[in-house]
Amino acid sequence: MAKWADYGISAVRFNIKHTHIDRVRVRSDNGDTFGSPVDHSRQQVVDAIEAGTTYVTIIKSKDDKWEKGQKVIIVEINGAKYLKTTKNETEKDNLDKLPEY
Repeated sequence: MAKWADYGISAVRFNIKHTHIDRVRVRSDNGDTFGSPVDHSRQQVVDAIEAGTTYVTIIKSKDDKWEKGQKVIIVEINGAKYLKTTKNETEKDNLDKLPEY
């Protein structure tokens, strides 16, 4: 299997208002497998994307295999940076329907 990105994001944790992701579970994309989960702050992910690192959302299938979701992008709205899978003007993070932790 070819790599989908540098990293896959498999879960998210939101702030109290549920508008910003404050942490994500990141797994390195090794091509045929994904690495063990590591927690990263949203700022670490923003900084990494701005430096050229690629991320996709990943979801476990019913047969326990990772499925590729969407590419993760940064959308800036009114000076704030949001993590999203689709470009829109909603002032909140949105990474598909990943499980929360």
